[in-house]
Amino acid sequence: MKFAKRMDHFGEGIFTKLLEIKRRRLDHGQPVIDLSVGTPNIPPAPHIIEALCTAAADENNYIYAVNDQSALLEAVSSWYESRYGVVLDPKTEICSLLGSQEGLAHISLSIVDEGDLVLVPDPCYPVFADGPLLAGAELYFMPQKKENDYVIRLQDISADIARKAKFMIVSYPNNPTAALAPDSFYHELIDFARKYDIIVLHDNAYSELVFDGRTGGSFLAYPGAMEVGVEFNSLSKTYGLAGARVGFCLGNSEVVSKLKTLKSNMDYGMFIPIQQAAIAAITGDQSSVVKTARAYERRRDILCEGFTSIGWNMEKPKATMFIWTRIPPHYEKSEDFAMDLVSKAGVIVTPGSAFGPSGEGHVRLALVQNEDLLAQAVQAVEASGILKVWPVF
Repeated sequence: MKFAKRMDHFGEGIFTKLLEIKRRRLDHGQPVIDLSVGTPNIPPAPHIIEALCTAAADENNYIYAVNDQSALLEAVSSWYESRYGVVLDPKTEICSLLGSQEGLAHISLSIVDEGDLVLVPDPCYPVFADGPLLAGAELYFMPQKKENDYVIRLQDISADIARKAKFMIVSYPNNPTAALAPDSFYHELIDFARKYDIIVLHDNAYSELVFDGRTGGSFLAYPGAMEVGVEFNSLSKTYGLAGARVGFCLGNSEVVSKLKTLKSNMDYGMFIPIQQAAIAAITGDQSSVVKTARAYERRRDILCEGFTSIGWNMEKPKATMFIWTRIPPHYEKSEDFAMDLVSKAGVIVTPGSAFGPSGEGHVRLALVQNEDLLAQAVQAVEASGILKVWPVF
């Protein structure tokens, strides 16, 4: 059998590997505290579950949806106006996605041709690079460095590279670094995109998970943003709907239109009961959003303060459901440390090398366990001795 050359870019995903390690440990009766995959364990609010269950009980809702319901598009438009101050045409500037990852994976097929150049952050969430690679694009990595607060320095991108670029992916609050970008960055980004005719794709999945009194916003709220790009948003973390797969592409009508056309040839739309749950989420009581953000903030404090107290220094992230931190200095490779951590302490984290060239030397911890388990994770790591440098005789 012969297979596509594009598959040479892809091996077994790191999360699949980690899941297999977790399964083997559980099969042998060994404890596991999984801080790897960003799977929320905070469920949707009761009114969201009720809307889903009511719609799922209606036998008429098991047909192909084909298109987004008008009620969903109107709800998203109202949500963006009330939450972010962004006015969107529900007919032309909004497209639902079967999770924002699906949209980020497929949109490259509607923009780039084989060999086109795409700018992606480094480190980055894997699909930011995998989507363009599936479409045959060439990647140019934009470094996100600690000394720059993990914010891309657009002035470091040469004019030659910028002129070749078809689109660029940006994401703040950022996964995996948990960084926020200042207003000045977005003004520079829009000017940069306009100057070089680059489409901007902004991933905004974590706008509600910001801490210490801060408030998240939208790329589309900045003047000129709608002219140069689109934003991806998700109900996975904010409303606990990760498994339901609900996301949206919003903004520039030309970009949205091309993605809609592509999707019309690939899927039959979002399950109608899930559309009803999404409507309930973004139009109903929003108190659960605040509670969810505070829950992640407390979890952040438990892990960062706990690990720092036992010698693994961690800065508290400003946002997201992740902690991005250096591995202990006596380790060189993030995957080696991650494998030792699970074998000796039963704690699973994601090696930074999974997030691109600049990710090496780091690990990402997901705040996806309850507070008592997070405290247990700190205790398990301390008891394992993995943070100690043992003398060589």
